[in-house]
Amino acid sequence: MNRKRVGIVGAGVSGLAACKHALDKGFSPVVFEADDTIGGVWAHTLESTRLQAPTTSFRFSDLAWPASVTATYPGHWEVMEYIRSYVCEFDLLKCIKFNSQVLGVEYLGATEEEIMEWEHWSGNGTAFGAGKDGRWSITVKDLKIGNVEIFQVDFLILCIGRHSGTPNIPEFPANKGPELFKGKILHSIDYSYMDNVAEFVKGKSVTIIGSGKSAFDIAAEVAKVNGADQPCTMIYRTRHWLVDKSSIWGINLSYFYLNRISQLLVHKPGEGFLHYLLTCALSPLRWAITKVIETYFKQRIPLEKHGMVPDYSYSFAMSSCLIALLPEGFYDRVDEGSIILKKSKKFSFCSNGIIMEDGNECIKSDIVILATGFRGDQKLRDIFTANWCRNIVVGSSDTSVPLYRYRECIHPRIPQLAIVGYSESLTNIYASERMANWVIHFLAGGFQLPSVRCMEENVAEWAKYKDLYNGKYFRRSCISTVNIWFNDLLCQDIGCNPRRKKGFLAEWFQPYGPADYAGIC
Repeated sequence: MNRKRVGIVGAGVSGLAACKHALDKGFSPVVFEADDTIGGVWAHTLESTRLQAPTTSFRFSDLAWPASVTATYPGHWEVMEYIRSYVCEFDLLKCIKFNSQVLGVEYLGATEEEIMEWEHWSGNGTAFGAGKDGRWSITVKDLKIGNVEIFQVDFLILCIGRHSGTPNIPEFPANKGPELFKGKILHSIDYSYMDNVAEFVKGKSVTIIGSGKSAFDIAAEVAKVNGADQPCTMIYRTRHWLVDKSSIWGINLSYFYLNRISQLLVHKPGEGFLHYLLTCALSPLRWAITKVIETYFKQRIPLEKHGMVPDYSYSFAMSSCLIALLPEGFYDRVDEGSIILKKSKKFSFCSNGIIMEDGNECIKSDIVILATGFRGDQKLRDIFTANWCRNIVVGSSDTSVPLYRYRECIHPRIPQLAIVGYSESLTNIYASERMANWVIHFLAGGFQLPSVRCMEENVAEWAKYKDLYNGKYFRRSCISTVNIWFNDLLCQDIGCNPRRKKGFLAEWFQPYGPADYAGIC
């Protein structure tokens, strides 16, 4: 049994994966979870929510879905049952402290000035550092009885995610904000926590603000309740690629984006000159694949009819993690008049509804639902009590430098801490578990980190990649189209073979997924 104390904040899929792999390596981790259950965002979501990727992609590497689940995209309750089965299979419940809200974390040991002078992370490039008894103090509130307790750990893993916590509430000029509105305003997270949403929206004029997956799902739910007699309005600013399936003409899209051959079509951080030339030479093929996929979905889904064709390419959507599944029958409800789509870059409130950007149209509303996402960066800043950590952990809002991230987990200047589950991929569980596995190997002494200077140079290379492929969405830290290449780096660090398939053709042409990394202990 390893005597080093490991703390994990969050019992979503990332925190559970970190806990499982920590147990495998002989640690006794403590998981702090503010909720009274596991699952993270899956514990409180819309009833209609289903997986955005097939079960072959959304799974833990060492636990297959049960044979009883036959749907390609299972619903919310089936996902929760699968997550619960993972907890039971690996006896993780004993490590979790429920109703334990982390109020703040603080590093004890070396001073900020000393840390900034270190040539190696944590002083010597190892997980638990050198000298001055470095450790993290965690202030935890028991939400049931109100007591506040302080825990100390030798290594801290933050698995708090980015799609919960601090809601992203739009700002309004004076006398144009929600204070004018006489109806009800709520964020999508509040809507997802409601027990009887059908009763709440029935017979009401509902306006949904947003253009992401949550906005579409809420609009579909409201339309199902009220129909065309009381249509809901969805005000969007940006058009996104929401499609109804993950294949074209029976060919799964993973054969275009998630196999090893597809990695040759994308520039990678720090790639060599020959790889650069090869990717440039193959760029027409990448363009052609994109156009074929876009043409297919434009013919299949009435995007042009309703003015919903995105302004960016499908490949950009893939590399920026902007792909989502369309709610079943969504555009049928638009055609029947149950959902009204309106584009507007800005809006404001009046006493009885929403005023569009041009000011010529007022949308009467009883309820306004803000499906405007979350401020994940702010949530991450707020968990630190020390200003120096707050100031550097996510960078500034006007820089494209990745948020912390050597191997997308480690900030070069914050010792004895990793952040898992903040980067995005087409299935976040896939990326998060690989990173959790890498972090635990590091904790177990499997490898050391390079110098701080090398780590910062690597972070800068990632900044160039994200600027090229993610554009203004760089803060999503999406690694989807380089996921295999990224996993190769993690495998090389921990000393295992990154080539996970059997045979040349399978290695290059079969899609990679979580099951390919089973058994990396």
